[in-house]
Amino acid sequence: MLDRLKKWARDVKRDVLALYLAARDPRVPWYAKALAALVAAYALSPVDVIPDFIPVLGYLDDLIILPLGIATVVRLIPGEVMADLRLQAEERILTRPRSWFGALVVVLLWVIAAGFLVWLIKSR
Repeated sequence: MLDRLKKWARDVKRDVLALYLAARDPRVPWYAKALAALVAAYALSPVDVIPDFIPVLGYLDDLIILPLGIATVVRLIPGEVMADLRLQAEERILTRPRSWFGALVVVLLWVIAAGFLVWLIKSR
């Protein structure tokens, strides 16, 4: 069971990098590129929408939301292209990129949510 979990985690890591590469690949349709860029930016962002220190919910995005996003994008990319991107990702896995754009989007979402919460409190 532990070996299966480790393999799953490696596959998710590889697929995130493959999606990062897919967002720049001319063989990938534009709509798949757009979604791949969003999923990869979120996954590679140093900031989570739900911080990990929040019990249970903190890991919800890592265990459910992110794999669902990856699975959706993988279905939109032609099989032979995705296989090639996964091979490229395996080669580049040690130099995983970071997405500061993704971090900016997540921080912006938190600021908007906080502003909305302040507005709700003041309006009552």
